[in-house]
Amino acid sequence: MKQAFLRLERLATELSLAGACAMLVVASALGVFQIFTRFVLEQPAEWTEVLIRFSLIWMVFLGIPVAFRQGAMVSVDVLYRWSRPSVRRVLDWVVCIAALVLMAVLLWWGWDYATRGRVQTMIGLEGVSMFWAYLAMPVGAAFSVLGIVGNLLDPRRLELETTQ
Repeated sequence: MKQAFLRLERLATELSLAGACAMLVVASALGVFQIFTRFVLEQPAEWTEVLIRFSLIWMVFLGIPVAFRQGAMVSVDVLYRWSRPSVRRVLDWVVCIAALVLMAVLLWWGWDYATRGRVQTMIGLEGVSMFWAYLAMPVGAAFSVLGIVGNLLDPRRLELETTQ
């Protein structure tokens, strides 16, 4: 059961990371396009700014699960380093529960916010609902839940290993 969950979590985290990287590429390409249209063609494309913002929001919410999975998001380094192994496991559970509560709040209210935003449209992109921008919150939270539980089952302390 544990191995099956970790395989699912690894696939979801890789998908989340790929999505975050794709959103970074989209934001960068749109930024270059915006500069080209503004300063070379002297006819700025207003819609690019909205899409850049939209893609950066998605990039952040899709990148958070990766940070949770690597144990780099919520950190209690000093307590962890000074504690015995039995206390460390308690700290793992405390951090996991706190992070899961936060993700539950983000998932619940993010979905509520997204569904309420269905009636709004994006400025500069008339006809495109704000639902798609707000949906980043619950989607990122759902991916994060998998990463948080995955890190509890198979801890990775990359922030501790790379500190100097």
